[in-house]
Amino acid sequence: MRSTVLITGANRGVGLALARHYHAAGWAVIGVCRSGGEEAAELRDVAETLIEGIDVTREGDVARLAQELAGRRLELLINNAGLLQDEVLGDIDFDSLRTQMEINAYAPLRVTEALLENLGEGAKVANITSRMGSIADNDSGGRYGYRASKAALNAFGKSLAVDLEPRGIAVAQIHPGYVQTRMVNFGGMISAEEAATGIAQRIEALTLENSGGFWHSSGEALPW
Repeated sequence: MRSTVLITGANRGVGLALARHYHAAGWAVIGVCRSGGEEAAELRDVAETLIEGIDVTREGDVARLAQELAGRRLELLINNAGLLQDEVLGDIDFDSLRTQMEINAYAPLRVTEALLENLGEGAKVANITSRMGSIADNDSGGRYGYRASKAALNAFGKSLAVDLEPRGIAVAQIHPGYVQTRMVNFGGMISAEEAATGIAQRIEALTLENSGGFWHSSGEALPW
């Protein structure tokens, strides 16, 4: 029987690259995205199941996702959907901070909790985070909403690792690297495909013994 992976934000960037990677590896891919239509055209080629119109910040949408997946086992959940916005001290848009917190931190926790019944012993959860969520690594300031939301995601992920250990479920926080995606106007240092390969390697190496860690896709352990 094929393993099944669910990926949020799977219609572009790192999410789409991960969908392609796992499809090529023989996995059944469930692609979840907010936008359908043309934006999901490439995802349709690799996803066995495509669930469109899911805003992971909305309780009703996440409940619908759980309902559609009732009874279906997931070997891997990748919480990938994210948002990066910038703020300038002295003119901070606090609505932007709230939006980033909803998407980058609360949504992965909401999705994971909603899909607990789909995650059995041996399953894994990968939260796509950022080294910008590292307090120790912050030597440039700024990006208040993004940094805070990713730091919160890291904290949520660590607690999930502790709480899910008795169920035999391992959890990782993985920084993909500086990736050439729309989020950074395609100015990154590595391709989405390179990032997906590294992320998949970190997931493969994830066990209950190292659950709860915070890694770069290259394998480097990152400081909290």
